[in-house]
Amino acid sequence: MELLIPRGADILLRDLVQERTGIFHDQDKLPLMLEKLSPLVIEHGFHSFLDYYYLLKYDEHAADEWRLVIDTISVQETFFWREMDQIRALVDILVPNWAARQNGEPLRIWSAACATGEEPLTIAMALTEAGWFKRIPIEIHATDVSCAALTKAREGLFRDRAFRNLPPAMRDRYFTRERDAWRIDPDLHARVKWDQANLVNREEVARFAAAPFIICRNVFIYFSNQMIRRVVRTFADYIKEPAYLFVGISESLIKVSNDFELTDVGSAFVYQRANLSGTSEVSSKELA
Repeated sequence: MELLIPRGADILLRDLVQERTGIFHDQDKLPLMLEKLSPLVIEHGFHSFLDYYYLLKYDEHAADEWRLVIDTISVQETFFWREMDQIRALVDILVPNWAARQNGEPLRIWSAACATGEEPLTIAMALTEAGWFKRIPIEIHATDVSCAALTKAREGLFRDRAFRNLPPAMRDRYFTRERDAWRIDPDLHARVKWDQANLVNREEVARFAAAPFIICRNVFIYFSNQMIRRVVRTFADYIKEPAYLFVGISESLIKVSNDFELTDVGSAFVYQRANLSGTSEVSSKELA
């Protein structure tokens, strides 16, 4: 079935998707977005993407449809032991510094776009290897916008592809072979608290962002600069000292936001909240 794309309907749909999810499709990626959404449009018996736009924007039951849209367009590609220089900086340098001046409160770490769970579980493994769970109370919160991704994360069952960077000895220590997959050790899995949060929803972010360490890696590559600036500002408003933000090695906040400053920690580069004594203000024009 060939779907109609009335003039401007693709842009309307793209902008609505960005508004609700943060995910931006430029002109080159717009056809891919439409291709992914086509089965959902056809399932409703629509012949036009404009009909689907009106459903998503105005229908009283649109919330259920948005869950399907998010599961369809979100990218859930991740793996264990990814970009480990940053994780080592967290575990070997930043956590000890935090622990040296902690006042009995649990250490809170937020994995802000955890996909199917490999990142927060990597953090849990690294903290376990370093013995930190035996020394201080630690809370690892992992969220994602996709219900489908969180279902997989909560299941704790991973395919071989997820282990392409994990040393075999670590895999054998923390996973058990189960048919054609590997199941995470239940005790390690229980170290992570799973929940849903949409990064463009300020109220949902506020529930988790009051943490000294926010890990939000390899998600901003799918956002526009405007949306990155908005999300980072929300992080900055709630993050606690020492206020470190981790983004992917291919991502940069330079010329996008000055709420955080790039700094080196060990052999890794991370961002730290600027002007911790007050809120920085910056206009879009200044960052253009």
